[in-house]
Formats: sequence, structure tokens, C-alpha cells
Amino acid sequence: MMKKDSLLQTLQSHQPGFLGMPHVKHYSIILPIIEKNNELHLVFEVRSLHMRRQPGEICFPGGRVDEKDPHPEATALREMEEEIGVEQSRVKNLFELGTMVTPFGLKLNAFAGLIDNVQEWKLNPMEVDEVFTVPLQFFFENQPEKHYIHIEVTPDQDFPYESIQNGKDYQWQKVPYEENFYYYEGRVIWGLTARVLKDFIKVLK
Repeated sequence: MMKKDSLLQTLQSHQPGFLGMPHVKHYSIILPIIEKNNELHLVFEVRSLHMRRQPGEICFPGGRVDEKDPHPEATALREMEEEIGVEQSRVKNLFELGTMVTPFGLKLNAFAGLIDNVQEWKLNPMEVDEVFTVPLQFFFENQPEKHYIHIEVTPDQDFPYESIQNGKDYQWQKVPYEENFYYYEGRVIWGLTARVLKDFIKVLK
């Protein structure tokens, strides 16, 4: 039987997490900003077709937080250097934008960083096919197209309906999930990248 002293000691040493989500995947990304042609541009990657997840899609540099990373900021900077060859020392200003938690068990820390203009990108071909930039002004002048997907609950075949009120007639919640689409010179920016980007532009406005 647990005693009060043991209870207090346990709770005092507990690191808060996401309740009910023991297997959250923790990622960190950076929105790189450069000066180009006397205006600010955002840098985007096109994921390599060799990638297992989301090949060919557009994203910001970033990846999964490693146990060796002292904090999410370090993850974003490390991943940017590994993916497109921008040394961490070239990041002159770095700001935390916020944290996103998705219905799919993903926690995402987002940062924005102003970096020295890069004359040549050193791409990791296993992760990145190409890099391109978009004037920041484009996102001030163009709202994304908004669409929705709907997340529905599908119980397992052996779900114990007899244990809940209304059984098989239980009214499961259907959750709308907003998806944003930016279109720029034949490219489509959507998904988590567009969600973070939309909030970033709100901050700047």
C-alpha cells in the first residue's frame, strides 16, 4: 500500500506529459528565413522520393527529437544542417513559434530563424531532392485554400459495447480537421507545413 511520503515523492519527481498519450512522437522543425533580392524569403525543402514517409512533399527542415538533443531547438538546428547543409553558426536569430499536438499522436515544436544568405545548398540526397524559396510577402497577400478532412472513430470488432451506455448506438464524435493549401508557381504546400506556416503569418501580421 502506498504511503503519503511515497506519493509526494513520486509526484514531485514526475515530469508532466500528455495524459492518455504515452507514445507521442516528438518532432522539431525550423522555418529558415533568408534575404534574397532585397526581400525576405522562406526556405522550403522537397522531400526525397527515397523517403518512406511523404516522399516528394514540401516541408521545412526538421525531424524527430533525438535523446541526445538537449532541447527541441537543438533538434531543429541539427536537422537543418544534416538536410540542407546550413551550419548552426549561420543562424543569427532564432525564435520559438509554439508547439502543435496533432490527433495522430505527434508533438511538433516550431522555430523561425534568420540565416545568412546561402550561395549553395548542400543537400542530403537521401532526404532532400531540392530547395526553393518563396517571398514572405506572397503569404501576406495570399490566403490558403481551406478544406477539411473528418476523423472518425472505428471501434475494434471485439469492442465491449455492453460496457458503455447506448452500446452500439453510442454517438461517437466526428472531428473536422482543417487542411490548408498554398499554391506557388506550380508547387503545393499543405499538411503540417501549411498549418505551421499559417500560424507563423498570423504572428507576423
